[in-house]
Amino acid sequence: MEQLKNILFIDIETVPVVPGHAMLPPALQAEWAKKAKYLKSSNDENAGPDVLYGEKAGIFSEFAKVVCIGFASFHKHGDTWKFRMKSLTNDDEKVLLNDFCEVISKFTGRYSELRFCGHNIKEFDIPFLCRRMVINDLQLPECMQLSGKKPWEISHLDTLELWRFGDYKHFTSLALLAAVLGIPSPKDDIDGSMVGEVYWKERDLARIGKYCLRDVLTTAKVFLRLKGIKDEFPEPVFVDEHDR
Repeated sequence: MEQLKNILFIDIETVPVVPGHAMLPPALQAEWAKKAKYLKSSNDENAGPDVLYGEKAGIFSEFAKVVCIGFASFHKHGDTWKFRMKSLTNDDEKVLLNDFCEVISKFTGRYSELRFCGHNIKEFDIPFLCRRMVINDLQLPECMQLSGKKPWEISHLDTLELWRFGDYKHFTSLALLAAVLGIPSPKDDIDGSMVGEVYWKERDLARIGKYCLRDVLTTAKVFLRLKGIKDEFPEPVFVDEHDR
């Protein structure tokens, strides 16, 4: 467990930047119409840009924003290890991203090297965060300065990459990976496809934050299994919103 102290397990939740396609600035509406030509709806093969925006925009950083960042790490309290978990949520994306940068700064102040760990974070979470930081005119933390680095120079850990074992054609969802490894995933009332609706229709950030931390916890359990770490998983501790 000592070797895991400098790992920050993360997951993000993203939603379309506005509730509907018609609310985008004209230039972005036109750009989305171009992108929509190459997208397919899961419900209607003839769906137009407006329908596709609601279904697909949340995964494209040019048309979506971050509303929640969940993170966790292993901490030792006396002789006992605990898994400290926290979610940051905010309607104001710039405030949210800046708060996360503060978390990174404190974490790197404690450990010489910070390593992010998540499921598909190398292809989704980290690039998405970096792009949204640039869009919001925020300075990227040093550990997220990846431009020009070779793949083997990036120390972040990705459970999807570990599971691929070099097979880059293969994609396995976190839910499937947990299920096949026999790792119980806490039951929840939403899944990733519902986050945009929960945000824009219900404005329930607390619900989104709870769902996000479920995936952070599952990712950490999957990571330990993939690395062959047999230690009993520490007690998860949910950190209060004001305790950073």
